[in-house]
Amino acid sequence: MAKKPNIKISKISKLSGSDLHELCDAAEAAIEEGGGFGWLTPPPRRVLENFWRGTLMVPERSLFIGRLDGVVVGSAQLVRPTKNNEAQAMAATLTTNFVAPWARGHGLARLLTATVEEHARRDGFLVLNLDVRATQEAAIALYEAAGYVRWATHPLYAFVEDTWLEGCFYYKDLRK
Repeated sequence: MAKKPNIKISKISKLSGSDLHELCDAAEAAIEEGGGFGWLTPPPRRVLENFWRGTLMVPERSLFIGRLDGVVVGSAQLVRPTKNNEAQAMAATLTTNFVAPWARGHGLARLLTATVEEHARRDGFLVLNLDVRATQEAAIALYEAAGYVRWATHPLYAFVEDTWLEGCFYYKDLRK
């Protein structure tokens, strides 16, 4: 009988050396698989490390990491609007939500999404927004199953391998 994997989601404010290394490994694998939150090919390791370190320095961002059997295998971010954006002060954004290909199938992406939603509600946000490439069908299925509503598409959202890809924009009403 196979042992049930240990899954944990944590909001973090500091990355240890091993956590940073594992997060970069997971991000590189996700980028290579086509789910690289903007990157098409993995950047040099130093650039990726600086990206994650920089994320923790932005007051409007909260970083959540997913662990599978103690290893960091994915992340998601909750991005709050800047203080001068009073008109959208009740709407936050979910971004960089990914799980490394080797760690998929255990519900981590769903749990990362739900955890960000929970923190957004706790922080008083009423709406959570996100966007995703139309080619990321598993992510789209996850968001739609979680109650996100597609409100728009953008035909020239991303340029990948000399081809324009459509992007999908979603929101979720957190009051429901």
